[in-house]
Amino acid sequence: MKRDERRGYGFGTFQGVFTPSILTIIGVVMYLRFGWMLGHVGLATSLVIVTIGSIITFLTGLSISALASNMRMEGGGAYYMLSRSFGAEAGVALGIPLALSQAISVSFYVAGFAEALVNSGLPVVGGWDPRIVGFTTLSVLAVVSTISANIALKSQYFIMAAIAFSLVAFFMGGTPANLVAPPEEPESIGFWPVFAVFFPAVTGILSGVGMSGDLRRPRKSIPRGTIAAVLTGYAVYMTVPIVLNRFVSDPAILKTDSMILAKCARWSVAILVGVWAATLSSAVGSFLCAPRVCQALARDRILPRLFGIGFGRTDDPRLAAMVCFAIAAAGLWFGDINVIAPILTMFNLSTYALLNLSAGLESAMGNPSWRPTFRVKAVFSLLGFALCIGAMFMISPGWTFAALGCEALLYWTVKRRALRARWGDMRTGLLVALARFAMVRLEGRDKDFRNWRPDVLAFVGLPIKSSEVVHLSRAISGNRGMVTLASVIPEAAGTPEREQELSVFLRNAARKEGLNALVRIHAAPDQWKGMKELVRLYGFGPFVPDTILLGVPAKDAQLGPIAELTYFLSSRSRNAVLVRDRLDVAEDEPGPERRIDIWWRGKNQNGPFMLALARLMEQEQSARCRLRICQVAEQGVDPGDAKRLLKAFLDEARVEADVFVKAYDPATPPVDSLAKASADAEFAFIGLRSPGEGESPTDYADYFATMRDATAALPCAIFALAAEGVDFKRIYRE
Repeated sequence: MKRDERRGYGFGTFQGVFTPSILTIIGVVMYLRFGWMLGHVGLATSLVIVTIGSIITFLTGLSISALASNMRMEGGGAYYMLSRSFGAEAGVALGIPLALSQAISVSFYVAGFAEALVNSGLPVVGGWDPRIVGFTTLSVLAVVSTISANIALKSQYFIMAAIAFSLVAFFMGGTPANLVAPPEEPESIGFWPVFAVFFPAVTGILSGVGMSGDLRRPRKSIPRGTIAAVLTGYAVYMTVPIVLNRFVSDPAILKTDSMILAKCARWSVAILVGVWAATLSSAVGSFLCAPRVCQALARDRILPRLFGIGFGRTDDPRLAAMVCFAIAAAGLWFGDINVIAPILTMFNLSTYALLNLSAGLESAMGNPSWRPTFRVKAVFSLLGFALCIGAMFMISPGWTFAALGCEALLYWTVKRRALRARWGDMRTGLLVALARFAMVRLEGRDKDFRNWRPDVLAFVGLPIKSSEVVHLSRAISGNRGMVTLASVIPEAAGTPEREQELSVFLRNAARKEGLNALVRIHAAPDQWKGMKELVRLYGFGPFVPDTILLGVPAKDAQLGPIAELTYFLSSRSRNAVLVRDRLDVAEDEPGPERRIDIWWRGKNQNGPFMLALARLMEQEQSARCRLRICQVAEQGVDPGDAKRLLKAFLDEARVEADVFVKAYDPATPPVDSLAKASADAEFAFIGLRSPGEGESPTDYADYFATMRDATAALPCAIFALAAEGVDFKRIYRE
């Protein structure tokens, strides 16, 4: 089938959108619960409830109109809009509850029809079981709606005429008859419980939107039909309570007599016909919508593909309709529309909320792809979102969290399935907008020690022979900080295709190690010059790597370049972290203790910098890893005094760590004492001094070679030089 060929019925605005929407809006709640609402909260509050509910629906109608006029609408209605805006996961999280709510709403309307019929006062029917009436009615509606949507919608013209006649009969009024006050007036309930029962009365627009796959021109029909239905429904809903209040003023009667409209009408039979017609038409509208949402979910490979099969030229979802029939039949066992109504309200409000949020964010971002022919300012859509969420919590915080939890579970389930959507969505644009917002707010701000976390640029060679650099990157970032894995390749190999291939390889290697990292492939004529270029140029706005991580070279020939690079990092105010590969331990030898040693002299920023990294590593370790602050006492300093000072510092800094102080031995170089004391530690942080003024790279390379060789027996040595300019000591003073 070509892209421009449309299956379905090709309905116009009036038949495909306005009719199912307005007939679902003007339904069971108006006929059977407006008197109940008026009796519990009074006229003024009733009009406020109608207005708030209609405002939410109107704003949602605006958002739906904008979304529908910006995309090539297919079947699925609101689900289709959400999945194409927020992605498959969010679409499913709302699509499945939407299909369920539409199916359950069939139960709601059929139960209302059964209640109206049994309580009509007509002979014979008064003794019928409402559930039997409901199941019989549901079966007939299912057959008609499943065989042909065209027949079902055309029949609604007669239903619309019956409803119009019933409203005329009510507004003309008569002498209220058979009004009997109950012996005891029921206790009144509050605003939000009444709102929860009323709100399904204004959710009919989803029925019209649900016919999106059967419309001839959905971009025009959905906005016109939806807005017209909302405004028409609001006009009717504001008038009915005012007129009813003129006829009946006794709250007790209003609370208990569900057929009060019929008793106040000029011709009561007109109300009976109207309520029967309205409830049946609403049920038909929902029954037409629910299977089409299921069909769209199946065609997006969310539900079994069997339910996506369409029959005939009009693509009727008959198998999906059978599932919806079963759900609706189960819903009838609730037996009371007051029980079903709040459930529908939560489902519909959450769907409305996300539709508003989607349109609001699309409008706020203003991507080139956002070109709706029906334009709505972002503030109105976001206001609709806020009102929906607020109403949900005011009605029932418990059910709100339950609904959101259910949707979050569905989102997580689909995310785990890693479905690959065949369409684009707004998530990338949303992330870009959030990133831009954060960068603009952070630009120009000074480094804050309180929120410091390393922004790591880690250099690895390709192919990756050792993953120690990757391991340490993950450990000190905890997958919370920024990490970029970078590799410098020969300039001759730096074709765009090759760089892309190596980027994918590096990204997969990071994921294999459980590291969420950015990747960068840089082509340069010389490896060390390329590393300097990346250090100098890489970053965007305030996100500039402050901690450079690389492996300690095994060859002495590389010590000169690494000493020069360390000197360069110090001059550029970048922290340097150099990690040496772990030693292989024979099977018969005991492994290192789960301990991180931090060698602290206390004379510069290296100590607190290394402690910050070690604490991040401690948090990331799956098994408990102890910290130990180590020091070689200065000449003439009592080791006990030095130990007490370190313990006092740790207590003030609220850091749990052991303390080890080695007495000064003039015959043993400090680095040798260090190597011996940390021989059984899993990691040992060792501070590097900054290059001295006028010190040559060769001299600094000799110094580093001494440090490297003296600690060769350590399981894993991590050399650190803090040069960022942040007062790391303040992290532990506050």
